[in-house]
Amino acid sequence: MMLSTALVFIMHLGFAGVETGFGQAKNTVNILFKNTITPILGLLSYAVVGFFLMYPGFETPGWFAFDLSGWKMFWFSPADADVSSGYSDGGYTYWTDFLFQGMFAATAATIVSGAIAERVKLSAYLVFTLFFVGLVYPIIGSWKWGGGALDDMGFYDFAGSTLVHSVGGWGALAGVILVGPRIGKYVNGKTVDKPGASVPLAVIGVFLLWLGWFGFNGGSVLSADPALVSYVLVITSLGACAGGLGGFLAGNFVFKRLDLGMMLNGILAGLVGVTAGADVFTPASALFIGLVAGMLVVFSAVLLDRFKLDDVVGAVSVHLTCGIWGTLAVGIFSTNPEHSFLTQLAGVAVCGAMAFASAFIIFYVLKITVGVRVSEEHERTGLDSHEHGIRGYTIVYDE
Repeated sequence: MMLSTALVFIMHLGFAGVETGFGQAKNTVNILFKNTITPILGLLSYAVVGFFLMYPGFETPGWFAFDLSGWKMFWFSPADADVSSGYSDGGYTYWTDFLFQGMFAATAATIVSGAIAERVKLSAYLVFTLFFVGLVYPIIGSWKWGGGALDDMGFYDFAGSTLVHSVGGWGALAGVILVGPRIGKYVNGKTVDKPGASVPLAVIGVFLLWLGWFGFNGGSVLSADPALVSYVLVITSLGACAGGLGGFLAGNFVFKRLDLGMMLNGILAGLVGVTAGADVFTPASALFIGLVAGMLVVFSAVLLDRFKLDDVVGAVSVHLTCGIWGTLAVGIFSTNPEHSFLTQLAGVAVCGAMAFASAFIIFYVLKITVGVRVSEEHERTGLDSHEHGIRGYTIVYDE
């Protein structure tokens, strides 16, 4: 479990690589700053309140149960305090559970970061992160993983296609709508490509995310059972491979070129797609689910551009579109006959309504108070020089 926690932690470096690689060079430092402070604020806000909201210990399954009784124990227990005795039947400790789940929580905010990059105010993003990770994500998570109403309904989400990825994707969609597109992205009905700073960095980021997913899904077994952990990792990798193939094929069909960006996002799409049921999908179904996810991410990206919804890294398409697909796929392909498509659909709808409405409200309040966009001048010339006083790529010539 602690090894899995470390692997999920390294996913933040993967996100940083993907977002920096796909973003423009003039905003490199700004993107890296956001990706560095997101796990910092995410883990702290989860420690202050999120962890206790997400696992309140519902006496009877419900929607809102706030039990902060463990707060004092968490913050003021000495190192030798026996707070882990009997925890999770001895499979792992209280502290392991917190750190593992805290890494998941910070991931939800990182998804939003990439979608609204290059034009969002850093201060507005940081406030959003505090509320989204500290309150919204854990409340939604409690409905399934905390033993709440969705768990009682039979809703299934093994490692978070909905509870992590779709929740982050809904937040990203709300941000994209309210922050608006980058200047010059949509001109005279055409979509203008803005070249990324580093294709190699984006590739490195995707492979780091794939590596981290072994902890994301493998750790969600919540034990060291070699049979189930190894099976989950096989399903995870097959989904990634099929997703990359789907992104490659669909990208070639739509854009008439061998689109590396779409293949990279296809890999991530396949990973997101199999995350909801990595322990109940067969290898054959994992291939199909991943392939469909890889294709969906391409058509979703095209559709967003049609509606002038500017998503810098394709976060909405990868995490929301394919998170929904993967969660619904449990109701179609699960080897557990108790999993129902209608129950999965209901869970997607409930979590989506809560996540999108909450994110929209947070962004809207920020928009009408402190504002959510940088000035036009700063956006055009780049956020690095104006907000950070340093550039991400600097070549100094000796005279």
